[in-house]
Formats: sequence, structure tokens, C-alpha cells
Amino acid sequence: MKEAMPVLTAGAGLHETLALLTSQLRPDANHKEDMVFLKDVFSERSLGYLMKIHEKLRQYERQSPTPVLHSASSLADDVAEELQSGPMSTEEKELLHLLTSPHLKAVLSVHDTVAQKNFDPVLPPLPDDLEDELEEESVKIVRLVKNKEPLGATIRRDEATGAVIVARIMRGGAADRSGLVHVGDELREVNGVSVIHKRPDEISQLLSQSQGSITLKIIPAIKEEDRLKESKVYVRALFDYIPLEDKATPCQEAGLPFKRGDILQVVTQDDPTWWQAKRVGDSNLRAGLVPSKQFQERRLAYRMKMGTLPNPKSPKKPVYDQGCDKEDCDCEGYFNGQYIAGLRRSFRLSRKDRQGSSGEGSDPGDPDFLTYEEVTRYQQRPNERPRLVVLIGSLGARINELKQRVIAENPHRFAVAVPHTTRPKKPHEKEGVEYHFVTKQQFDADALNNKFIEHGEYKENQYGTSIEAIRSVQAKNKMCVVDVQPEALKRLRTAEFKPYVIFVKPRVPESRRRRSAATSPGGGDHGRVTDEDLQEMRQSAIQIDQQYGHLVDRVLIKEDSASACTELRGILERLERESFWVPVSWVRT
Repeated sequence: MKEAMPVLTAGAGLHETLALLTSQLRPDANHKEDMVFLKDVFSERSLGYLMKIHEKLRQYERQSPTPVLHSASSLADDVAEELQSGPMSTEEKELLHLLTSPHLKAVLSVHDTVAQKNFDPVLPPLPDDLEDELEEESVKIVRLVKNKEPLGATIRRDEATGAVIVARIMRGGAADRSGLVHVGDELREVNGVSVIHKRPDEISQLLSQSQGSITLKIIPAIKEEDRLKESKVYVRALFDYIPLEDKATPCQEAGLPFKRGDILQVVTQDDPTWWQAKRVGDSNLRAGLVPSKQFQERRLAYRMKMGTLPNPKSPKKPVYDQGCDKEDCDCEGYFNGQYIAGLRRSFRLSRKDRQGSSGEGSDPGDPDFLTYEEVTRYQQRPNERPRLVVLIGSLGARINELKQRVIAENPHRFAVAVPHTTRPKKPHEKEGVEYHFVTKQQFDADALNNKFIEHGEYKENQYGTSIEAIRSVQAKNKMCVVDVQPEALKRLRTAEFKPYVIFVKPRVPESRRRRSAATSPGGGDHGRVTDEDLQEMRQSAIQIDQQYGHLVDRVLIKEDSASACTELRGILERLERESFWVPVSWVRT
């Protein structure tokens, strides 16, 4: 027989309902963790207190009580004065002490305010000597309360009339929260001081120095703009911005500083030059000014024309992570006894060959100016193919080894794309397992048709990773993990693959002395590491960050192989169950 569900009484409150719900939670083998979580949440004492408070407030609302009197403070003062007029007993002294205590007096004062419904601020009386030109105009006196925060409004001088006009209202600022100041309002006085003949910078200083209560005399705009609607536009910043270093901003204090990679919510784009935005995850609800995409691009184009724009694209091609340091390495793809397809020697050029080559690979730069990229939240759905995971690495990161360790731990969930090669097949090798073995003519034709995300030559044999090889892994519902040179990122950043790019770089010690240890910063046994090697590793990481950092979703600092493997495994697991910011074009239908 099924156990009958207890029936709540008509007068049962929320906390009783919660207690009953908690008692009815039963273990479920398939959702054990969820049930434990719910039981812990429902059993929280603080939640029970909140439910009781809610019930009391609802009960108070239903009773609709009316105050007995509206001047409890005055009555308390009269009683205290009467007590002090003569000798007092012990009880009378205690009563006097209570009535004169600051806490009780504050409670009584609040009681009187609520009883009298005296919630509106008391505005100062209008001055008798209003200027003649204001007699026929609507004057609005606004009193705001602000702390050390800016007022949240910028002003400008109207070129035609000379009037001081409110140019913009910053979302979340004191002016915006009040709902009393609007774009287009004419400002006449600040705390009784006329601003008609003052310069905008003098007015801004007067506003910023005002603390606590600030009184504004305003001529409302003929047609006040509608309240700004909350925008749902989110962008990823592709550059660093420091308002205090930007001489073009209309108000440096109102600027919003951000770093490359920050997610910004653009709350208004009404001004074609300066947007208002908030940093996602920031506790500060006040919006700040940021250069618009069009304005930032125009500035960059002008600086490039004038030759003052630093070129992030180094004329020297960055040195990347090496697949293997041995010139004759053609090691098998076994790791911890587990064979992993495609984990043989990287076909990339050796350090020596790479430094001497020119024109190898595609142009690493993007001709577009890096400003903002519109993004949205995306979470992989059960019926979708897993996202592609792309590893890029600076010199010394040894990302191929890192990839091998992660895949060997769980080859049923993670896999690599089987590469193509023109090398003759060895006796123990199988087609489509170690490599796809093709003729040189077929390889050249595929390369000509852009079927490879990257390809190269090693020991007079061609090697390449194809788009179809990646699709083949994803078709098996496995997460494909590839390590590529950063030039290939542009080819892979499509809605089909939705790549999650991880930049792996070794932690390079700051010491300039020669290291006598036989361990490299990336982990592994590679002989002595000199000052020259360390400097080359630092430079490699800096160059890759400058040229491709805007395409990176996560930076993994590799202390050692074990900790880096653990961190990478955690990233891959979160990709399957959490949401991430991706370009909006990847999810639009």
C-alpha cells in the first residue's frame, strides 16, 4: 500500500507546509544528491524564520490595523517630563530610563512617521525672488540624497541658447534611481548656487563636491524621454579600457573600466559615440560610459593612419609549443598502456625550422579592429554534439602530453581527430586508427580544397588534421580535443564546432639565474633550462597572448603535468553541464 499524503489544515502556514514537504522527501537512487540538497535547503533554520516572518506580515496585512494615535513620541516626552517633576520610585526611574533611551525614541519616531504616512521628503519653500524669465516656465525643485558616488548624470552647454542641459543619465546612478531628472532638462541651480554663467567643468566640480542632500533647480524638458528599457545586449570586450587615460570621454569619473575578456551588458546605445554598460557579475549596479563600437573603430583607424597605433601583430612569428624535442622522434601513441589514435609525433616544424621559415601557415592577424563581440549564454543540450575543445600552447607547455593524459583517463568520453599522412604504413598500423594513409596527390588535393584545419611536412612526409576527422569524433558523441597552432583558430571558430579555446602556458620562474635542475617548467625531463630558454618561453607566451588572446576562453597556467591534467579534466566536465558565453551568431537560427 502506498503511504497516504498528510493533509494540511486550512490554517496551515508556509513554515508548516515547508516542514511537511521536508518530511515527505524520500531517497531516490537516481537523484540521491538532489534529494539531499533539497532536504538541506528546506531544513535551514533561517529559511524557516523567513517563512514565519512572511506569515506574520500577511496576517498583519489581512488585519489592516490602524494606529491608536499619531504622536507617540510627543506622548513619551510628556510622560518623561511628568515623571521628572517629582520624586520617583524604582519603577518610575526604570520607566524614565526606557522612555529616554535613543533606541525607543527612534522606534516611536518611526511609528509616528508610518502612522502619519509622512513618507515624502520635505521640499524647501520656493524662493520669493524667482527670476522674471521663470515666471511663465515650469520650475522643478529636485532634492536627491547621494553618498560618495557620482550623481550619475553628465551635462553639456547648448550652443544655441547657452543653457546647461542634462546630456545623459547613467543607469543605476542617484539621478536615475530618483526618476526625477531626465535627459534634456535644463539645470539652473545646484544647492542654491546659480550655474547659468558657470562652465560645465565648474558645475561638475560643484556636483561632485556635494555630499548627502543635493538640491537642483530644473526646467523640465518639453518632452521628457521615456524611461530607458533594460537592454539584453551582451558583448565580450576585446580590449582593455581605462577611462582615466581617455581624454575623449565626456566624464572620466562616469567611465567604466574593463579588461579584455570582460562581459559587458550594454544598457543603452542611444548615443552613437558613448554607450552605457555594466560589467556582468559586478556588484555595482550603476552603469558607466564605454566607447561605442563605431567610435572605437574610428579612433583605431585614425591612430593607424597617423602611425600611433601599436601593432599587436609582431613581425616575428611566435614560437609555439613543440610536439617533441627529438629530431628523429616518431614515438607511438601509447600512454599508460592505453593506445590513443592520432597521438603520434606532431607534424609541426621543429623550433629550428620554424624560426627560419617565412610565409608558413596563414596570416595570424584579423584585419578587423578588436573592439567588442556580441555574445550570449549557451549550454549544450542532450541532443547536441559536444563542443570542440582546442588547445594552444606557448613554448614549453607540452600540450600534446597534457592531451594524452586526459584522453587516456577516459577514452570513451574524449578523443582526438585521426590525422592524415603520406607516410608509408608500418606493419603494426591500421588504416583509420593511427592515421588515414593517403597518397601525396590526394593529400595535395585535399589541402587545395581547404579540407585541413592545418597541415605541414616532417621528414619529407605530409601530415594534416582534417575537418571531417573532427566531425567523425563528434558523430560518436565524444568530445574532440585537438591541439593546433593559433593560426587555425579562425578556421575553427564556427557555429558548427563552437570551440572552447584553452591557452596553456608554463609557469616560468622569474629568476634569471641558470637552473641546474633537469626539469623544465612544463614538466618532464628535458635537460638543463637556461636563462635564454626561460626568456624565450616568456616571449612566446606574450606574443601569443597579444595576437590571439581575444580568441581564448580560458588560460591554464601549467605548474606541473599532474595539476594541469586535473584542471583540464575539470574544464572538460564543466563544459558538458554548465553554460558559457559564446558569440551570438553561434546560437541564432
